[in-house]
Amino acid sequence: MPTVSEKNTLAGARALTRQVRGPNPASQYNGTGPSLATCLDGRSETLLPADVCERALNARDARFDGIFFVGIITTRVYCRPVCPARVSYHDHRRFFDTAASAERAGFRPCLRCRPELAPGRATVDAVPRLAWVAAQRIGAGALNGGDVTQLARELGVSDRHLRRALQRELGVSPAELAQTHRLLLAKRLLADTSLSVTHIAFASGFQSLRRFNAAFRERYRLSPSELQRPPRPAKATRIASRNTATPTAPANDFIRLTLAYRAPLAWDVLMAVLRREAIPGVEEVVNGSYRRTVRINERSGVVIAEDATDTAYGPARMAGSHLNVDVSLSLLPVLMPLLARLRQLFDLDAEPSVVDAHLEQAGLGTLVRQRPGVRMPGAVDGFEVALRSLLGASGAATSQLAQRVAWALGEPLDTGLPTLTRLAPSAARVAEAGASRLESLGVPPARALAIDATARRLADGSLRLAPGDDVRAAHRALLEIEGVDDRLAAAIVMRALRWPDAFPSSDGSLQRAAGAANPKALREKAEDWRPWRGYAAMHLWLQDDEV
Repeated sequence: MPTVSEKNTLAGARALTRQVRGPNPASQYNGTGPSLATCLDGRSETLLPADVCERALNARDARFDGIFFVGIITTRVYCRPVCPARVSYHDHRRFFDTAASAERAGFRPCLRCRPELAPGRATVDAVPRLAWVAAQRIGAGALNGGDVTQLARELGVSDRHLRRALQRELGVSPAELAQTHRLLLAKRLLADTSLSVTHIAFASGFQSLRRFNAAFRERYRLSPSELQRPPRPAKATRIASRNTATPTAPANDFIRLTLAYRAPLAWDVLMAVLRREAIPGVEEVVNGSYRRTVRINERSGVVIAEDATDTAYGPARMAGSHLNVDVSLSLLPVLMPLLARLRQLFDLDAEPSVVDAHLEQAGLGTLVRQRPGVRMPGAVDGFEVALRSLLGASGAATSQLAQRVAWALGEPLDTGLPTLTRLAPSAARVAEAGASRLESLGVPPARALAIDATARRLADGSLRLAPGDDVRAAHRALLEIEGVDDRLAAAIVMRALRWPDAFPSSDGSLQRAAGAANPKALREKAEDWRPWRGYAAMHLWLQDDEV
C-alpha cells in the first residue's frame, strides 16, 4: 500500500492537474473518495467528473490525451478525447480512465483516432502505487510468458492482494489488462506495418496464432486481416532501409512505429543531455536523432528515434506530437518491453503543462520559460545509469573511460553501422569481471569497487533499479555501497526508477544554480518544487551548464 507521503504526493499532483486544466467543477473536487473504478456521477469512471471530461472532449484538448477515454454508447466504440469524429450527444457517452476498463465494458477501439497511440500516465498522476506499478509491469509484458503469482512475488504482495488492488483502482483484472495491451499493440502493428499476422501475434505477446485470432474476434468482432491495411508509401509505413544487420535478422530489416507525447517537448535539450552522456559504440545522437543498441531477454538490435511532429501523417498528425521510432525486426519478440523502456528513456508520459505551471509558480519561472517542456530522462537499463554515474561527471575523459569499459565488457554486435558496435555491459558481466578488471581499464580503484558492488547486488537481486521498484529501498541499498553518497544515490534513483521527486541536494552545481549555501538550504528551497523536484533539478543543471 502507498505510504502517507506517497498518498499526499499523488493527491497533490491530482489537485495541481485539476487546477491547471480547468475551473469548476474540477477545482471543487478534492481528489479523495471514490477510486478510479467508481462512477462518480453515473457517466464517469475516472477521477475527473463527467462535465470536466465533457469540456475537454468538446475542446479536443490534447493535454487530456491518454488521461481518459470516451465510450460512445450508440456505436459501442471508445475514443481518445482528441478524436476528430463528430461528437455525439452527451447522454450517449461514458468516460473511462483506461482503455482496459472501456473494453471490459464492451467498447471497441476507434479505428480513426486509435486509442493504442495515446500517451501513458505520469507517475505522480497515477492511481495508488501498487496498482500503478503492476499496471506498468503488465503494460511492459510481465504476463507475456509470466503469471500473476510471479508478478505479485516481485512486488512483494500476494497474488490475491494484487488482483484486488487492480480491480479496485482500475476496474479490471490483471489478465484483462494484459489482454488489452496485447490487442492494442497488435492493432497498432496491423495498421502501421507490413508484418504478417503471425509475426504480429507473437510480437504482441500471444503464445499462439489461434489464441490471437480468437481474442481479436471476441474483443473487437473483427478478424486481424480485416484491420490489416494494404502497403503504404515509404513515408507512412515501411520496412526502413538503414543498412543495418543484427545476429538474428537480415540486413535492412526495421519497422517504424510512433510514440505519442504531450507537447511541449524540449527535444533538442533532451538530445543534448543524452549526447553528453552517450557511451561511444553503444549509443549516439546524430542530426537530432537518438540511436543505440539494445538487448532485452537475449534479443539484440538497434533502435533509432527522432521527433517527427512537424512531419506527422495520418492519425499521428491528428493526435499531435509524436516520435518516429525505427526498431530492428530482431527485437520483435520483446517489442512490448522495448516500447515501454523507450517511453521511460524519453519521459514521454510526462504532463509538461502541469509540471511547468507548478515550477513557474514555485519560483523557477525564468528557467521554465527559457526551456518549456524539459524532460527528466530515464534509462533503457538501470545499470547503465549507475555505471555512468559512478564513472564520474560527464565529460570527454568520462566518455573515453565508458567507451573502454563498453569495448572490454560489452558484447560485440554487428549492426552495419560503424559507430554502433557494442551492447552496453550488463550487471552480470561486470560482476563476473570484478573490480580488478575495471581498474585495469583505467577506472579509479574506489570507483571500481563501487561499480563492482553495485553490479553484484543487481545480479543477485538484492538491489533493484527499474521503474516501479521501491524508491526508498533502492536509495538505502545504494547508500550501503562504499563510495556511493547521497548525491549519487539520488541521481541514480531519479533516472533508473523514474522517480520525479528525487533530488540530489548535495550536488554542488544544483546549490550553485539555485543560490543555496549548503544542502540544507537547498532542501528547504526545494520544498516548494514538490512533487517534481527532479524536473527542477534538470532546469538547474541546464542553467548551471549554460553559465
